[in-house]
Amino acid sequence: MKTEYIERPDLLTEEGRRGIARAGKIIREGGLVVFPTETVFGLGGNGLDADAAAKIYAAKGRPSDNPLIIHIAKPSDAAEYTETNDLFDRLASRFMPGPLTVVLPAKPIVPKTVTAGLRTVAVRCPSHPIAHALIEAAGVPIAAPSANLSGSPSPTTFAHVRDDLDGRVDMILGGECEIGVESTIVRIDSPDSLTLLRPGGITPEELGAFARVTLSDAVLNKLKEGERVQSPGMKYKHYAPKTPLFLLKGDSEGRERFLANETGRFAVIAYTEELSVLGKHPENPVLFDLGSENDRAEQLHRLFYLLREADKTGCEKIYAALPGTEGLSLALYNRMIRAAAYRIIELN
Repeated sequence: MKTEYIERPDLLTEEGRRGIARAGKIIREGGLVVFPTETVFGLGGNGLDADAAAKIYAAKGRPSDNPLIIHIAKPSDAAEYTETNDLFDRLASRFMPGPLTVVLPAKPIVPKTVTAGLRTVAVRCPSHPIAHALIEAAGVPIAAPSANLSGSPSPTTFAHVRDDLDGRVDMILGGECEIGVESTIVRIDSPDSLTLLRPGGITPEELGAFARVTLSDAVLNKLKEGERVQSPGMKYKHYAPKTPLFLLKGDSEGRERFLANETGRFAVIAYTEELSVLGKHPENPVLFDLGSENDRAEQLHRLFYLLREADKTGCEKIYAALPGTEGLSLALYNRMIRAAAYRIIELN
């Protein structure tokens, strides 16, 4: 398959609008288009077309037991495809368009290939202008997981999308991803309670203003034997670089001591404040700046990009600090433990 590229679609120009219209036609007719969202790049197909959903799984090499998210142009569109309720409306009024996905009972119009056989479907209304324009141009909801080969870090740049999906999709639209990790996913359990299935740019504390929030056990831990995946991002190993990633649990002094004794060629994804000390290591490790230790939003924005860049160095290992689980740190923790396949080194 020859992939068409529009690296910087400009919605203010006629050429840019024609490109989006072509992309919408591809989606409508069963093809695949990669597009930027405010979280990460998505790999989109017609959310009402079972065959298009099957193409998405094939392009990613993704198991078909992992459900897809349908992307809609405005929150009120959710009622066409799901059984909405008052809590959904209240969440939508605060967080949509934006990085929130809500799991609701699916209507029969949504194919089982999209829901992975579940009775529910995940719905999101992205705020990115290119994503919104594409959904409008397609005239159908767009089923879209992250636009990476299954298991690898989600792409947040045009170059990384091209690395993974050139020749596997009909078109790739470029753009900027502001947040850098996938959306927060919640399931509505009752009129006043939610289960957080995947953390993201919207924190449990923010959601708690609208309902009682329970963390799914899979946010912090591996799925239990035989447990069914309820949303994207719950697999045991996910977002993983090819190079083994190890997470260091301890303070900055403990990390410095541990790395001072490490040998061989290795990479470190470190906080800005640690770079000058680690740069004096006799083995001269390859260092990547994750951002200031207190700037969790910047760390989220950089994480997947740096995991991919670290993979290109030819290092034998990658090390990074294990974050906490409060606020935005929860999303970092969730992505990093899966990227590391739960390889955690406890420091003294």
